Amino acid sequence: MGGGYRQNAETLRRQLVAVPMKIHLLAIGARMPDWVKTGYAEYAARLPRECALTLFEIPAGKRGPNADLARLVRAEGERLLAAVSPGSRLIALDERGPQWSTAELAEQLAGWLREGRDPSLLIGGPDGLDPACRTRADQLWSLSRLTLPHPLVRVVVAEQMYRAWSLLHNHPYHRA
Repeated sequence: MGGGYRQNAETLRRQLVAVPMKIHLLAIGARMPDWVKTGYAEYAARLPRECALTLFEIPAGKRGPNADLARLVRAEGERLLAAVSPGSRLIALDERGPQWSTAELAEQLAGWLREGRDPSLLIGGPDGLDPACRTRADQLWSLSRLTLPHPLVRVVVAEQMYRAWSLLHNHPYHRA
């Protein structure tokens, strides 16, 4: 990226308000492999208190050979929505949403910081996100056109939040 990108990042940095923000990551699935826990923890710990990322794990519905998947997904969606903090900006991670570059995510993060509402990011389970979550969301966000395993999504989100924060603060982690 050229000089215009650097100038835009500097403008975003100047617009940031020093108001602490908590990013709530609400994810279906409570028993994750160690590599998921380690990956998520690595990047979440790098974020400063002013932009803390907190994971809330919502147990997945019990799946079996005769499980009613539509009912399970609906129940998971209800539990996700019930866990959303009042007044927060609701962002549903969904393949139907726009894909953001790292610079665009940094702009989103700067906007969330300026807005003063804590964002709540919703990650569905292995069978997707309930349509009610998409309907209620203030924004949709697609990480990729690829189908990603839902445990991996929390690691990618944590890393990208740290990368966006580092870009806004001219930290050397992000090298464009």
